[in-house]
Amino acid sequence: MLKVARVLGVVSRISLWISATGLVLMTAFIAWQVFGRFVLNNSPTWTEPASLLLMGWFIFLGAAVGIREGYHLSFDVLLYVIPLKAKSVLRTVSDLVVAGFGFGMAWYGADLAMKTWDSTMPSLGLPDGVSLIALSCGGVLIVVFSTERIARRMAGLPTAHFGETELPKD
Repeated sequence: MLKVARVLGVVSRISLWISATGLVLMTAFIAWQVFGRFVLNNSPTWTEPASLLLMGWFIFLGAAVGIREGYHLSFDVLLYVIPLKAKSVLRTVSDLVVAGFGFGMAWYGADLAMKTWDSTMPSLGLPDGVSLIALSCGGVLIVVFSTERIARRMAGLPTAHFGETELPKD
């Protein structure tokens, strides 16, 4: 299990680096568009669709990393008043729900990508389905990372919880 966790840690870091790079590129593209519009009086047409394409990647990959690291949204009020064993059960249920949501993202994102592959983004010349690949990839990673959290819990290994800076000992 620890070898799998190390491999998934590398996948998580790569996803985070891709997300960060996408965010920086999107910022540069938008800055170029503003400069082109207001200084050169000639706005480039490719910057907005390219930025939206990058945004999909950094949002969905970043969300998947947030699932692995325990930074996804959760409603934890009940967890403060129940026994430790019940907390583990509820966290597992939460991870199952998140995995189900990730599966839906992956499945329907792939379906949408295939259905829109024949149309083209005019400014970029890429198939429209390219923009939905990020949805599917993020969904797959959410399923994988949620499954890892469940497997770690079942093996007695710690998982990160929202708002904690270190892995707990429960």
